[in-house]
Amino acid sequence: MAQPRVMVLRAPGTNCDRETAFAFELAGGTVERIHINRLLEQPDIVQRFEILCIPGGFSYGDDVAAGRILASQIRRHLGQTMSDFKDAGKLILGICNGFQVLIKSGILLEEKENAAAATLTWNDSGRYEDRWVHLSAEDNNCVFLRGVERLYLPVAHAEGKFVPTSEESLQQLARGGQLPLRYTNSNLATNGEVCFPANPNGSVGNVAGVCDRSGRVLGLMPHPERHIDPTHHPRWTREGLKEEGDGLAIFRNAINYFD
Repeated sequence: MAQPRVMVLRAPGTNCDRETAFAFELAGGTVERIHINRLLEQPDIVQRFEILCIPGGFSYGDDVAAGRILASQIRRHLGQTMSDFKDAGKLILGICNGFQVLIKSGILLEEKENAAAATLTWNDSGRYEDRWVHLSAEDNNCVFLRGVERLYLPVAHAEGKFVPTSEESLQQLARGGQLPLRYTNSNLATNGEVCFPANPNGSVGNVAGVCDRSGRVLGLMPHPERHIDPTHHPRWTREGLKEEGDGLAIFRNAINYFD
């Protein structure tokens, strides 16, 4: 088939849309950056695409709460559009601010009485955290993480702490394979407590990424588009160049899904 078409949805304050578009192009996709106002005016344009990505940044300046305003626009005006997009077997990716939007718009997790099973809130440090983290990917049905076991990616956020509504909600998400990405220590241990700075925000269960039941919708706090080239790695001069940056696998998996 022709190259999969990717919509990178941007809003006032979004600042990672060009990097994200480049990552998808490098993975083999055809990309168009679309402003939220255009999508609100013409919701049907989403039908031209196979992949929808909400990139990182500070949509609407993160006023009220990170991602809240863009999420409210989507929930109020594009809810059915997004539901139809998912039902058509297409892919949705939310990175950092995009993850916050997916959670708060109801796209990512099923809601009961308009309440999601989890949210993203202020880092335990109470400040913006900008650092590199080790990640462990669990073997499940998440399309974006197929064949991925570990990642080394940067994070840059102030409201990235994953908090479930209850321990029962956390366990239910885990049993459903919806917690595919977790922060881990540099020795890549996957059990036990992962403390700051390895867990940069204090996320419950060390959760760094969440997917829906189908595995076709993923939200993650780390930025894969910021490690697609070996020279993005902070120690490439000491450890040598790898074939590619860790984050590129996520974009390639999305593109290859439609082969």
